[in-house]
Amino acid sequence: MSEPTTGMSAKTALRLEMFIIGLGLLALVLIFQPFSITLFAIGSGVVVLAGLVNNLLPLAQPGVAPRSVFVVLLVVAMIFCIVLLVSISAAHLYGVFFLKPPDPNTVVGKAALAALPFYMHPFVWSLAVAAAGLAAVITYMNRSST
Repeated sequence: MSEPTTGMSAKTALRLEMFIIGLGLLALVLIFQPFSITLFAIGSGVVVLAGLVNNLLPLAQPGVAPRSVFVVLLVVAMIFCIVLLVSISAAHLYGVFFLKPPDPNTVVGKAALAALPFYMHPFVWSLAVAAAGLAAVITYMNRSST
């Protein structure tokens, strides 16, 4: 088999494939280690990320343009941000519809009622801006390639 003239070389494609598989293995090691709850939490996030990055495996072939791999990587990152936003919203709606409202006569209830709503937190807005920015970049890249 000859080397492709355009796109990734066989060596680069193999490195990409090994990175994707290594990310999944790292996530499993972090989840099943018995030493630190912080490492477990990081591993839990990396598992979701590794599952999304596995969508790049079909592109880890010699001759595939690095630009197409990058565009798919941006789409995966955008999906990750949107899924986080939907998850946070679903958790909030679950609390609204299925949990008893906080008791304003207790300290915990007063603290819960004084807390900012989920849509006012900077993290949620950062995710929304990141998702919108990634969508804009993907749209720009697709328009500029044609």
